[in-house]
Amino acid sequence: MNTVFLRTIGFELLIATRHRGQWLYALLFCLLVIALFVIGAGASPEILKQIGPGSIWVTVILASLLSLERGFRADFEEGILEQWLLMPYSLAMLMLSKCIAHWLINLLPIVLLAPVMGYALNFEPPHILVTVLVLLLGTPILSLVGAIGVLLTLAFAESGLLLSLLLLPLYVPILVLGASAIEFSMMGIWPASQLALLGAILILCLLIVPRAAAYTLKMSFV
Repeated sequence: MNTVFLRTIGFELLIATRHRGQWLYALLFCLLVIALFVIGAGASPEILKQIGPGSIWVTVILASLLSLERGFRADFEEGILEQWLLMPYSLAMLMLSKCIAHWLINLLPIVLLAPVMGYALNFEPPHILVTVLVLLLGTPILSLVGAIGVLLTLAFAESGLLLSLLLLPLYVPILVLGASAIEFSMMGIWPASQLALLGAILILCLLIVPRAAAYTLKMSFV
């Protein structure tokens, strides 16, 4: 089973290397949105610091929504997800591998880009470190929770708006925790509670979401 798990992730990564535009879109989107925030705030460092934590998380959440449906819908239309139902392997483990692949391809590059975004928003080095930490904990949650939303809307031809309406309320706690962690660091307070809560939510999602996603996928073909 471990071999199948790793091969599934490797297969997704191989496809991503052949279609570089899929993950470049998310990076370019983040850069453009952050640039718009910087331009809108003018040259005031204080304004940039005030809007910075929220703007980074809003940008990351929107980039996640843009990339979620594309990967799952392609597998749905090509019949790959239906074949997974017939395979003698744990469907929950296959769904987990799909979520991990989505995070590695679409969201990990954004996490690596976080120092650049923080520098553009006039963050100091300690604030940039906290930004990277909260993104490392929070972005996998976006992939995991987003997978269930995508599977629930696969039956609809044009599900982009429906997916956003379904997932955005679920992303609000992550947005609040992530932004408040950066704000606490700007006040000179180490955001231990926010980091602990994000870590606890991530562990809970890793335990629950793959099984829930497998059940949702089965219901999609009933």
